[in-house]
Amino acid sequence: MDSSFKPKPLLNKSELRQIKRSKTRVEGKKVITDDVKKLKSLKVTPELSFQESIDYYKEPIWIEYYIPKESRFAFETKYLFILLVDPKITEEPCDAERKRAASLGEIVDVFAYMESHPEAIRLIEDSYHSTISMHETVHHIFKAYKETGATEDLKTACYLTEALLKYEPTIAGLTYFRDYVVYNLNFFIRTLNRLKIDFALEDATVSLLIKRRNELWELENREEDEDFDLLAALFFEQAFPNRGAGELSSDDMLLFE
Repeated sequence: MDSSFKPKPLLNKSELRQIKRSKTRVEGKKVITDDVKKLKSLKVTPELSFQESIDYYKEPIWIEYYIPKESRFAFETKYLFILLVDPKITEEPCDAERKRAASLGEIVDVFAYMESHPEAIRLIEDSYHSTISMHETVHHIFKAYKETGATEDLKTACYLTEALLKYEPTIAGLTYFRDYVVYNLNFFIRTLNRLKIDFALEDATVSLLIKRRNELWELENREEDEDFDLLAALFFEQAFPNRGAGELSSDDMLLFE
């Protein structure tokens, strides 16, 4: 590996400034802040219709703050709603299967693709030799859901898809299924939302969803949402209290003075 390579810190400068402004610090898994008025003014959930909420992942943020006049701590749960951003589909061959799946309202089914495209079996098996059983399980769960409406294992399919994020990119993925895991993950999140099935993703996955949402906001120059930024900063502070500090410059550290 190139010794000059440095991984990008999970907390960027904007997030760090937001944390400083909200005066947060970690205590267990809750965040204590002096800015009681700001936290109390945050909406528990945004004003979304049920149909609109299907396109969001909902992450609970546990907040603890001190009320000096009452000499006590108060606890509240607010929700960070993260807009799901689907990968863009191009006319490149590696996007063809995702384009087909999107047009049919289906997942990108790697196991089914292998069954129907024998010429791709060798490459797929080489790329997914350690995860093929996961792909097969997702395939059977989705097939049962599509054919019979069975929903009891959809959470399992979602969590397996989440786990598959760790194994990409692969040669087969880059050749046939580019960005298929993010596409499938968004599909299962929307499906679980629509069916009102409770579920929870890993912190690393939630951070990916936040990053994708923030990239869209930056790309399209959308108006900033201060409530979202604060709740996202609180999420990062809770989930990754120590990560990123080693990547900060001396100027960055001044943010906390």
